Amino acid sequence: MQEVKVKLVKNINRINPNDWDACACPETKIGCRAIDPFTTHRFLAALEKSKSVGGETGWIPHHLVAKINNSIVGVMPLYLKSNSQGEYIFDHNWAHAYIQAGGNYYPKFQVAVPFTPVTGKRLLTKPGMAQKIEPILVEAVKKFARENQISSIHFTFCSSEEVKSVGERSLLSRQSLQYHWLNQGYENFDVFLSKLSSRKRKQIKKERKVVSQLDVDIMQLTGDDINSAVWDDFWIFYQDTGARKWGTPYLTRSFFDIVHKNMRDDILLVVAKRKNRYIAAALNFIGKDALFGRYWGCLEHHTFLHYELCYYQAIEYALKHKLRKIEAGAQGEHKLSRGYLPMITNSMHWFLNERFSEAVGEYVNQEKKLVQKQYHEMLRQTPFKNS
Repeated sequence: MQEVKVKLVKNINRINPNDWDACACPETKIGCRAIDPFTTHRFLAALEKSKSVGGETGWIPHHLVAKINNSIVGVMPLYLKSNSQGEYIFDHNWAHAYIQAGGNYYPKFQVAVPFTPVTGKRLLTKPGMAQKIEPILVEAVKKFARENQISSIHFTFCSSEEVKSVGERSLLSRQSLQYHWLNQGYENFDVFLSKLSSRKRKQIKKERKVVSQLDVDIMQLTGDDINSAVWDDFWIFYQDTGARKWGTPYLTRSFFDIVHKNMRDDILLVVAKRKNRYIAAALNFIGKDALFGRYWGCLEHHTFLHYELCYYQAIEYALKHKLRKIEAGAQGEHKLSRGYLPMITNSMHWFLNERFSEAVGEYVNQEKKLVQKQYHEMLRQTPFKNS
C-alpha cells in the first residue's frame, strides 16, 4: 500500500495551481467552469496576495497537502484563527464557555473559505481518491491540533456528502439555514412569477416597476465588460456595507484588482448607473451550475433597488444561462417571499477537550431539532402556489 504523506503549507503559492485545482476543480480540465469558484487556487491566492488573510486578520493560512510519491492527491483549505470573524457559523458562545472554564479557545483551526458562506467540499481530492484520502486529511489535521494544543477544528459550509462520509469519525455535525433560488426549468422570469401565489406575484411586479421608474440604467457586467472604474466605485459601496455589517470590511482593495485580472470571466456585477455615475452594485461569482451572490452596496438608497440588483437580476441571469440555482449568502428570511427556498447547510466540529466536546455535542443535537423545525415552518411559508 502506497504511503500518504501530509504536510502543512503556509502559503498557497508554494503549491502549484494545477496540482491544487486537480483536486479542487478537476472539471475545469475539460473546459467547464469550476463547480465551486471559491476553492480554486486563484481565489484563495487572491485572498493571500491581497493581504485579506494573513498578518493581523485572524486568518493565517495553514493548508494541508497530501502526497503519494511526491504527487499531490489531496488538499485542504485550512486556517489558524485567532478570532471568530468572517465565518458565518457562530461559535462565540462556545469560545466564551471554553475561556470561562479556564481554557484557550484561540487559536483554533478553520477548514473553510474565508468570508464565504458557500457550501462546498472542504476535503479536496483527485477524482477517485476521496474514499482513501479524505479520512487521512481529517486525521492529519486532528494530529496537528493535538501536537500544537489547538483547541478545536471547524469545517464550515462543508458538503452533506462529507458529513456522511467523515462526520462520524469523532466529528460533531451542526446545521444551519440559508435561502437558495432553484431553477425548476422556467423559460423566463414571467413563467417563474406564474408559479407564485397571486399576492406574492403582484408584490414582486410592484417592486420591479418602482425600480424601473427610477432614473437609472441597470446592467449586467461580466468579463471584459468590467473595467477598473467599476471596481473603484464598487470598493466605495463595499466599504460602506462592510462598515455597517462587520465594523471593518474583510477584503482589501487589491483583492478586487486581483480577481478582476484572474477571475473576471467568473464574475457577474449587476450595476445601477445614473448618467455617468455608478450608484449601486451587486457582486456575484459564477459557478458551473450556480450563481453565488456575495456583496452589495450603494451610494444612494432607493426603495426595492437592493431586491432588483441582488435577487431579480440574479434570477434573470440564471434563467438566461440555465444555471441550476442561486445561493444568495447567509441569513435573510426576506428572501423567502421572493422565491428563495430554505436549505440546510452543514458544518463539522472537533474539540481537543473531550468533556467540552460532549457538552457541545448535546448542544448541537438540540440545535438541529430547532433548525429542522424552522426549516419545515419556512417550507410552509414559501410563496409558491399550493405550498
